[in-house]
Amino acid sequence: MTPHINAQTGDFAETVLMPGDPLRAKYIAETYLENVREVTNVRNVLGFTGEYKGKPISVMAHGMGMPSISIYAHELINFYGVKQIIRVGSCGGVDEELKLRDLIVATSASTNSAMIRDRFAGYDYAAAPDFELLKACSDAAGGLGLSPRFGNILSGDLFYGSNPALLPAMQKMGVLAVEMEAAALFAIAAEFRVKALCVLTVSDHLITAEETSSEERQTSFNQMMELALETAYATTPEMAAA
Repeated sequence: MTPHINAQTGDFAETVLMPGDPLRAKYIAETYLENVREVTNVRNVLGFTGEYKGKPISVMAHGMGMPSISIYAHELINFYGVKQIIRVGSCGGVDEELKLRDLIVATSASTNSAMIRDRFAGYDYAAAPDFELLKACSDAAGGLGLSPRFGNILSGDLFYGSNPALLPAMQKMGVLAVEMEAAALFAIAAEFRVKALCVLTVSDHLITAEETSSEERQTSFNQMMELALETAYATTPEMAAA
């Protein structure tokens, strides 16, 4: 066990889906996984392990912000042998063509945080997902009849308030959306040589001011969850024979 996860060795599958919200983790586990069991609940940050189409998959919340996901991802990778993490989260749309509930798959994650520089000797690290997961996600989207947007996002430190120059800068550079975790996840995955991906649903829009409810964010972003699960299924090894 770690200070933040009370699971036992072997409780987590090699592939973990990570939403921010513990209730979304619970919803994914109960809706899509078979033979599910709760494996951690420290601070009510819930984690579950089960099977998706016969393959072992875990789901665990990561909380809000880059410090929070950094703690949980580090412990999952270094203490529980997790090999790939797929973040499934909400984001604020920046691109004017995006609509509420549109899907985004991050091909890179810019950031206004100094956190990644701390890992990279003060320089700017290009935080990006694993190509195998990215390709598997693209293939899975085709199989599900989905058309997510693939592109750059921004992982921000602030939920309320920001530099007023940031929004026009994101628009100028073609940033699709803003969220708060992906850059840190990609950097940690690179450091420890594991795989990471980020699949998002547009929950609100910074230009139009449209937004979804907190309940919708917990339980109605099913296309994102199904895309992440199919990606996980395509890249997760078969279960060992008993």
